This record gives sequence, structure tokens and C-alpha cells, in this order.
Amino acid sequence: MAQSDERNRQVRERARENILLSAIELFGEKGVSGASIAEITRRAGVAQGLANYHFGGKDQLVGAVIDKWFEVLFAIPQWTGSPDDMLAGIIDGVLRATGFALPLQRAVLAIQQQPDTHRLFAESEQRFREQAAAAEDIVRGMFRDRGAVDPALEEVMLRSTLEGIVIKYAVYGDSFPLEDARRWMYRLYELREPEEPLPLDLAPRDDELRLRAIRAVRPVR
Repeated sequence: MAQSDERNRQVRERARENILLSAIELFGEKGVSGASIAEITRRAGVAQGLANYHFGGKDQLVGAVIDKWFEVLFAIPQWTGSPDDMLAGIIDGVLRATGFALPLQRAVLAIQQQPDTHRLFAESEQRFREQAAAAEDIVRGMFRDRGAVDPALEEVMLRSTLEGIVIKYAVYGDSFPLEDARRWMYRLYELREPEEPLPLDLAPRDDELRLRAIRAVRPVR
């Protein structure tokens, strides 16, 4: 009986994860309003009623996608060592997460930009407020140790710059030079040049370096 219960639990968890992954893909492809629960569950290969069972409704599913993004964000390892080592680790951690979790980044970007779902993003942000404040304080302390006059502003500007790179990569795909952007940030903060490229499967840089959204268009499924 115990084995049967455990097997059922695993099946339910797998169905939940498949629904969540399908929602991430479709929200990134079509936006929240363009992706129906029926389409999400069809892509996940599960019965439509399971979406309500696991999430309760579309707003809750959107909230779960945003929560997943925060979980990925706060799962970036906390680097130790000198302030410069910590800063390099933050830059690399965010850019690696961008490359590995691009569908999630696109989904959250779509959610952030829409007035009717911005409230859901704010609610999720509130759920992670303690983790966010702790992470901000660590980064502000790092900038303080680097001798910054205004560590709080430095933290905000670092986050804004990294978020800008994330957005551009999500919009422009392979035409955005992610590795070069990383090295540009190293130079901006006077960090030692990285010895190895990011461990991502990135397209070679276009010699003309022209951003084109067509390079990020996903085939319709």
C-alpha cells in the first residue's frame, strides 16, 4: 500500500511539473492571454481537470510560473571570497541562468509587461520578499567592501543592467552577444578577465553585431 501511495504521489508530481513546464513554454510563446488552460494541458499530455486540481485556476498557474522564476533566481550560488570574486560570480550566475532557463525568462518577461498580470508578479515578489531583501543586502555589502559611495544604488544598477541583458537575450536570441556582454560587465567593474567562456551553447557572434528579433522566433508547435 505504501509503495502504491508513493507511486501515485510521483505520478501527481510529474503531472504538475509537466503542466508548469508547458505553461512556461506557452506563456513565453503567446503571452498569458493567448495561452488557454486547454492548450497548456494538451501540450503537457494530461487531462484539463488536473490544472485546476494542482493550481486552482489560471491566475494561480501564472503565480506558480513566477514563483519558479524566483526559485531559479535565488538558487544562484552565493559566492564567497573577495568582493571582486563575489561580483564576478553574481554576473556569471545570472547569465548562466539566463541561458539555461530562457523559456522561463521569456514567460516572466511576458507576465511583467502586461498590466493585467503585473499584479500577479507583485504578489509573487511579496512572497519572496525576505529572500529578496537578504540577497540585496549581500550585494550591497559587497559593494560597500569595494568602496562604493552609494552601495544601495550600485546594487540597483547592477540588477538593472543584468535584467536588461536578460531581456535583450530573450527578445533577440542568438543575435545578442551574451558572452561579449559578460566580458563588457567585467570591464565595467574592473574585474579580471574571465579565463573561460560561459558553459552555454551560444551561437558565434555576428561580425556586424546587429540585433534581430527573427533570431529568437520559436517555431509554432
